[in-house]
Amino acid sequence: MDIKKLQTLVVDALEDVKGQDIAVFETSHLTSLFDRIAIVSGTSNRQTKALAASVRDKVKDAGGQIIGMEGEETGEWVLVDLGDMIVHIMQAPIRAYYRLEEIWGDTPVKLGAAKRAPKKAAGDEPKKVSGHLAASKANVEASPVIEKKTPAKKATATTAAKKAPAKKAASKAVGKTVKVAPTKTEAAAVKALKALPEKKVRAPRAAKPAADAAPAKTVIKRIKKVEA
Repeated sequence: MDIKKLQTLVVDALEDVKGQDIAVFETSHLTSLFDRIAIVSGTSNRQTKALAASVRDKVKDAGGQIIGMEGEETGEWVLVDLGDMIVHIMQAPIRAYYRLEEIWGDTPVKLGAAKRAPKKAAGDEPKKVSGHLAASKANVEASPVIEKKTPAKKATATTAAKKAPAKKAASKAVGKTVKVAPTKTEAAAVKALKALPEKKVRAPRAAKPAADAAPAKTVIKRIKKVEA
């Protein structure tokens, strides 16, 4: 059997029983006994035995040769000898202890069969929808329209810009005396006041005597009558 076909059968058999951390390495440059070595982890004795049985049955059904199997009694480390390929099925602590990857793992092989995407069923493929039919088009939810009020903002900005010089002029005028010319009516009133005649100044009245002051004596002179 071709080594690539044998490698694909082994990887598929290990994946069928949910083998963990599957790794395949090429060993033809290290030994002449076999060309490939596969290492996989199992979570329990039952799973390691099931992984070994899956590999054995799958290779036999494809016409391959099983040279031998070892470790099925304990299930901690099961070895399946396929002639050109050796499969090591180990529990995680046993695999971490013996570290077979450090001995045989200098040339890893890409697992194309293990990483291939699962095939889609015929009914899973989405049907193509014609874009010419209005009924086939998806309904688009109406989104609320937000009116932009940018012109109003621009208008306020322009009015503020126009009012700015007036504010500057007012600020400059603070602290300075500004002479304002009189109106015509005020000038005429001033002229009329100047044209009026001056009032005579009366002499001040004599002060009234106080109540406590003594009355002034009046002298009356008698005039002698002239005899006829």
